[in-house]
Amino acid sequence: MYCIQCGVKLSDTEKQCPLCGTIPFHPEIKQANAEPLYPKNKYPLTQISPFGTMIAICVLFVLPILIVLLCDLQFHRAITWSGYVVGALITVYVNLILPFWFKKPNPVIFIPTGIATIGVYLLYINLYTGGDWFLSFAFPVIGFLGLLLTAVVTLLRYLPKGALYVFGGAFIALGAFMPLMEFLMKITFSIPFFGWCFYPLAALVLLGGLLLFLAICPPAKETMERKFFL
Repeated sequence: MYCIQCGVKLSDTEKQCPLCGTIPFHPEIKQANAEPLYPKNKYPLTQISPFGTMIAICVLFVLPILIVLLCDLQFHRAITWSGYVVGALITVYVNLILPFWFKKPNPVIFIPTGIATIGVYLLYINLYTGGDWFLSFAFPVIGFLGLLLTAVVTLLRYLPKGALYVFGGAFIALGAFMPLMEFLMKITFSIPFFGWCFYPLAALVLLGGLLLFLAICPPAKETMERKFFL
């Protein structure tokens, strides 16, 4: 048997030409049992060890940390600018790399852990620079976002059918937090109250209300799914 497109010789078991992909005969015709002329997986892909990959990534993080610490200590005899770099690398590692050490990372655990790491890094910057913005601004903002994200992923994990309720409530809660954020910015950084918070407040509340409406009204949800091919 030969391919009708490129003319290469085929065995009776070939479902398509290995060179051009043309189907040589009707796929519903029963094929005879015979060995294919061209071996499959001639060049099999080598399996990469996940553990080895994670070790290599850790080395890529540890080396820059050691280099910046040594440079900082050599030129300044103290930890100055290197603290920012080390803190940033540790924050990135905890949030993006650490969960991959586990086969099934639980976001309910890793999201608050990552948020806490960000908070500690901001606290370090605040203390090192002698600022007074952490407790009055960064801590309440990071704390609220951490609680909100943890609540969302927890509810989605254990109540997957209530996704519209969860996201709708999360958008409304985030919108309601906007005026408080602008107020915190005013008292912390002495920024005049312009009222910009009401724009994201209105948008987030409308979006959250729409999601809650779709969750409550199944016919409207089905209409939206058909309209947007969801």
